[in-house]
Amino acid sequence: MGCCGDKRQQAQTSSAASARPDAAGHGQPLPGVQRQSVVCFEYTGRTGLTAIGPVSGKRYRFDYPGARAFVDLRDRLALAAVPHLRQVRMP
Repeated sequence: MGCCGDKRQQAQTSSAASARPDAAGHGQPLPGVQRQSVVCFEYTGRTGLTAIGPVSGKRYRFDYPGARAFVDLRDRLALAAVPHLRQVRMP
């Protein structure tokens, strides 16, 4: 027998999905993303880099030197420890 809990769970899942940066991990955040939920990282290496956020499970791709990506705030500390990635101001 269903109750309002089922609809509440669906609403939470839906809103959590819309609160992530875009699927590629770069570019502009999706509409409705609050600035406090993401941080910006820049790649300073020579080629390209893919990093996976240990908390969100999200894949962040930096295709070239100077590439920037919006990173889930929960993954910030882990990505800050990755060589050639540095946190920068939000654009």
